[in-house]
Amino acid sequence: MKGIYVLLMAVIMVSSIGCQTKIKSNEEPINEMALAEKWSSQDLESFETAYFASGCFWCVEAIFESVKGVKEVVSGYSGGVEENPTYEQVGYGRTTHAEAVKVYYDPEVISYIKLVQVFFGSHDPTSLNRQGPDRGPQYRSIAFYKNEEEKKIIESYMAALEESMVYDRPIVTQVVAFDTFYDAEDYHQDYERKNPNNSYVRQVSIPRLNRFKKNFPEYLKEGSH
Repeated sequence: MKGIYVLLMAVIMVSSIGCQTKIKSNEEPINEMALAEKWSSQDLESFETAYFASGCFWCVEAIFESVKGVKEVVSGYSGGVEENPTYEQVGYGRTTHAEAVKVYYDPEVISYIKLVQVFFGSHDPTSLNRQGPDRGPQYRSIAFYKNEEEKKIIESYMAALEESMVYDRPIVTQVVAFDTFYDAEDYHQDYERKNPNNSYVRQVSIPRLNRFKKNFPEYLKEGSH
């Protein structure tokens, strides 16, 4: 595919702090800021949507929200069969869902292929059921497609990465037809921005976001550098 941007991100630092720790830890109170800052469904009706899973949704949400052309990102759960899953159920691996994000974007500003590039360029797609310190199928790599065109874009980009031997190991990202997305609990939305002093955010989320910004400066919104 012409113009494919190939990038190998450094593997995320393994830390003793993981996503399960987010559930267990009571070190800091969660900042329950109102979601008035989030756009309403009506406001977002004119935008396209894309769905991805690549580890902790705190990290993934912050990455996509820094990308120009992206209007809103919602953290949630997808890829499984259980209805109305909770964070505790997903985080402890008690469902077949993964932590995922719903990306609202303007295709006149950023194309779907570029969102796929952001997805692959901001995590390790060769790591099976793991991203950084977070382990389990709930943190697996998934690129969801809503139609055959999106599926072709994802598969073509994966093929280009493998043909270019960007990685030393095979890509294990699942390419899955999108079915249902469940919004995560309110306090997870914009969590990284609202809770910069959280230990997981400081040690995992912010460094991951900064690595992305360093490698994709041309994709960043003004003021996100």
